[in-house]
Amino acid sequence: MSEDFGNDYVVLTDEDGNEVEFEHIDTVEVDGQMYMAFIPAELAVDEEAEVVILKVVEEDGEEVLVSVEDDAEADRVFAIVMERVEDMYEEDGE
Repeated sequence: MSEDFGNDYVVLTDEDGNEVEFEHIDTVEVDGQMYMAFIPAELAVDEEAEVVILKVVEEDGEEVLVSVEDDAEADRVFAIVMERVEDMYEEDGE
């Protein structure tokens, strides 16, 4: 994971129109497609994080984030992100 600039915070709008602040935790490329992983910004220390995986697509010349509709695709990307997060924590613990 790149830590050059620290983690980024973004406000995402859910399907009900609610705005929620998320923290960007990783960006991965899988089969030539870019994905970004986020967790809720207002997360309690002992609370399990809901990880949101969004796909980066180009629309009208701009990069936008869209939901991953295919469960198998989302699960695959989630597994990669979680492996990278675990590796990061293992490195910090050495």
